[in-house]
Amino acid sequence: MARRGALLLFFSAVLFGVIGALVKRLSLVQPTESLVFFRNAVGLLALLPLMGLWGQDGLATREFGSHAYRALSGLGGMYLSFFALGRMPLADAMALGYTAPLFMPFIARVRLGEAMPRHVAPPLALGFLGVLLILKPGVGVFRPVALAALGSGLLAAVAQVGIRHLTRTEPSYRIVFYFGLVSTVVSGIPVAFRWRTPPTSLWPMLALVGGLATAAQLLLTAGYRRTSPARGGPMMYVAVATAGAMDWLLWRRLPDALSLAGVAAIVGSGAYILRRSGATVLDGGAA
Repeated sequence: MARRGALLLFFSAVLFGVIGALVKRLSLVQPTESLVFFRNAVGLLALLPLMGLWGQDGLATREFGSHAYRALSGLGGMYLSFFALGRMPLADAMALGYTAPLFMPFIARVRLGEAMPRHVAPPLALGFLGVLLILKPGVGVFRPVALAALGSGLLAAVAQVGIRHLTRTEPSYRIVFYFGLVSTVVSGIPVAFRWRTPPTSLWPMLALVGGLATAAQLLLTAGYRRTSPARGGPMMYVAVATAGAMDWLLWRRLPDALSLAGVAAIVGSGAYILRRSGATVLDGGAA
């Protein structure tokens, strides 16, 4: 059972890496707000066939405020992630987006009152060193857009702490549904004021992003039902490796030595924290 769960998480991570590459390519011709809206709208449409199985009672909630908190923080992270994916190397953007485990101990301390375990201090230091290696401040190649990717990791951590709060009373499908609902409505507001109909040739790719994102989320949920976050969570960093492979295949671009060391530090420290703390990675990258 645990092995099957890890396998589901592996395929989910591969899909997240592929989504990152699709978003990067679409960013060349579509604005960020449009990509975010279509990702959420198509994802919500993909959930509609399942709503009949859940039923009205299955979707009823008394925690709409908490759902909105989780959705808005996740949506903010998505805007920043999509913006960064279109403007910096894919592997770097994905790695910075998957820094959520580095921020989660601090956010959980403030929001949930959880004490920070002593054993996370060394990997946290290593992870933030990795962030500096990718940002490269003071060596003439610092890219401000990288702060957007890092911000997406921070907001993903806020969203994930919100998920941990919701899972005390809410099933996973309800969390996914309300994220899709709130995110679609909110992301539709800026698009309505700046609507630009995508070329017909882009519709299949836009639909693919939303469909793959929904599939990745459902695989993620199914995976965590079969294995613990501590055992399966590190598998999500396969998304960073997939993004690096896609970066090479599509754009013939590899991270430089400093970035590669930074990615390794973030992945290693994040995987260690996930394994020791049992945290989850639900909104990393281009989810």
